[in-house]
Amino acid sequence: MEKLLSENELTLLFSILEGAHKVLITCHTNPDGDALGSMTAMMSMLRRHGKEVVAVAPDRWPDNLSWLPLVDDIMQYQRNEALVKDATKDADLVLMLDHGRIERMSELGEWVASLDVPRVVIDHHPEPEAGADLLVCQPTLCAAAEVVFRVLDEMGWTADMTHDEAVSIYTGMMTDTGGFTFNSTRPEVYVIISRLLEKGIDKDRIYRNVFYTASVDRYRLLGYLLYVKMELLREYNTSIISFTNEERKHFQLKNGETDGIVNYPLMIDKMRLSVFLREDTEKKGVIRVSLRSVDDFPCNEMSAEFFNGGGHRNASGGRLTCTMDEAIEIVKKAVRKYGKKLQN
Repeated sequence: MEKLLSENELTLLFSILEGAHKVLITCHTNPDGDALGSMTAMMSMLRRHGKEVVAVAPDRWPDNLSWLPLVDDIMQYQRNEALVKDATKDADLVLMLDHGRIERMSELGEWVASLDVPRVVIDHHPEPEAGADLLVCQPTLCAAAEVVFRVLDEMGWTADMTHDEAVSIYTGMMTDTGGFTFNSTRPEVYVIISRLLEKGIDKDRIYRNVFYTASVDRYRLLGYLLYVKMELLREYNTSIISFTNEERKHFQLKNGETDGIVNYPLMIDKMRLSVFLREDTEKKGVIRVSLRSVDDFPCNEMSAEFFNGGGHRNASGGRLTCTMDEAIEIVKKAVRKYGKKLQN
């Protein structure tokens, strides 16, 4: 595989790590499998190499990822801000994984920005902000977990990778590609998978843990959203699904049980874009926006322009501060703006 780091960058990374005693690892809001997999793998690696590590997520993660190795060691800033600040005030290195911008950590980002310590970014999202002491950002790679693996490999640390570390890396790569159904056609992806399999991981079990552990309520919700709530904009090959917290209470959902619902409308013939809107469970008046597309439609561009977000060409997210009805109108405005691309 082609090297990600130059000799100077590799030397700098070793120098930064050598000077660090306590490492703070962070991720973006609404942590997904890639964020958590990258964090837990790196946390384990650094601890085995003698570093004290504190991993902090801005907020909650889905329940279907609660089985990941070391996930219980990750602190939640939103749940206990004072405890996190006390545990990380003496950190001498910040390692930002699966995000390259401070604002993607919400309130946690303000705390991280106040720490006068080196920052290293390992990510695969486009347009990271300047200011990191070392920036390893590879938007062409399938997941941050792939970037993490390749950086660790170039450091010579993957030779003794543990089974659990391999599980975390595989989970990150698998979840950020929809089970390797998009953004995963490069041969290097499968070279890495083969090396992870050599560590004894059970890829089928990992897939079941993530995608096949839903409750009965999840499937009842899915039927309801597709039959009652899905609006098709046939002219633009687009679908919109909205989901309120009142509906969440009715279906008695656990955290994360709406994950992946945005993908279902893309199974409809000629659909090019699927938009899923849901009310934030913690912040009133905030609408979370998930976008998925097929082929060359750039939902990341739409997300950046209309939804205060970003991401990848075929998988992006954002957020709006408004009512659900207003959010639906904003989506329709965005769809009309990108109409020609959606009709092609």
